Amino acid sequence: MVITCSISGAIANRDQCPAIPYTPQEYGAEARRIVDEGGTMIHIHARKPDGAPSYEVEDFRAITEAILGEVDDVIVNYSTGAIGVPVEKRLAYLRALRPEVAALNMGSMNYAKYSRARKDFVFQTVFTNPFDEIIEFLRAMNELGIKPEHECFDLGHVGSLPPLLDMGVLEPPLHVDCVMGVVGGAPPTARNLAAMADNVPAGSHWGVIGISRDQWRLVAAALTIGGSIRVGLEDNFYLPDGEMARSNGELIAKARQMTEDAGRRPATVGEARQLLGVADPTETRRQVSGTGAAA
Repeated sequence: MVITCSISGAIANRDQCPAIPYTPQEYGAEARRIVDEGGTMIHIHARKPDGAPSYEVEDFRAITEAILGEVDDVIVNYSTGAIGVPVEKRLAYLRALRPEVAALNMGSMNYAKYSRARKDFVFQTVFTNPFDEIIEFLRAMNELGIKPEHECFDLGHVGSLPPLLDMGVLEPPLHVDCVMGVVGGAPPTARNLAAMADNVPAGSHWGVIGISRDQWRLVAAALTIGGSIRVGLEDNFYLPDGEMARSNGELIAKARQMTEDAGRRPATVGEARQLLGVADPTETRRQVSGTGAAA
């Protein structure tokens, strides 16, 4: 099974968790901790050095070069999700840098965070991901040789995959992640995870992305029923005992321990590429590095 790390996200800040990386050098240092503890794929949201979210090619480039300069080998996975950022801008960094994997949200939804203490939403918005945009991303990824990671926030998002397979814009094996714990998406229970996993097209690789402190129960459930897992400071700051993690490496170390305790074996980077259906990136990285990047 594959252990992925969501290294920073785009929303949380250091007032909430001091370990979140902002600068390329900090991303590189965190990547070293992640790989040393058994992580094989790093999911990247770019930030500017002041911590502000970025969708600029130069920021993705600097962060990716810093990561690959620090670790011998890891699967690079870019986020493409955003609210209010044009599709073409999000495609620009894929075209320029050609990561091995790019995450793709598989449907529109209400997207919110609720506070029981306030009896109100902390924020609420509509996260739009219509089929025409999904197909535009898929066609670009196919052209660029990038493996899509299908982020499914609800059962209906999993149900969006078979039509795209039938159209020929998707080719198996798929890489599907069930995202659970966002208000507006699937509630974070083991039964709901099993239902989503049961609907993933046959022959696909799947995993779970658990949001906030429900993450560890979902990790345990995924390990029990055959899935891979993602942890990291984008999704959750806390270890199972309630202590705030001092780095992504601490979260990955706990995930690896749970994996081994469940009788599962973390994949090597090479094995993870085979499981996900990702081509060896050597030639792509050589071509892109000739223009000053190393993705």
